[in-house]
Amino acid sequence: MDPDIHFTSLGILLILIGIAFVLIPIMAKLIPEVDLEKIPWFLLYVYRRDNFVFATSPLLIIISIFYSLWTYLHR
Repeated sequence: MDPDIHFTSLGILLILIGIAFVLIPIMAKLIPEVDLEKIPWFLLYVYRRDNFVFATSPLLIIISIFYSLWTYLHR
C-alpha cells in the first residue's frame, strides 16, 4: 500500500476534526445549555470573553506537532 495514502488519510482526518472544533463554539453560542467546560481541558479548551468564544484541543495540537516532526524527520 502506498504510504502517501496514509498521510493523505491523516490529513483529511485532521481537517474534519478541525472543522468539528470550528463548529463547537458556534454550537455553544446557539445552545447555551451545553456546558463545554465539563469536557477535560486536554481534550477541549474553551475560552470565553464577552461575546467571543475560542475552543481548541491541546491534545490534537500536540499529536499534530509530533506527527509532523516524525514525518519530516523520516523523509
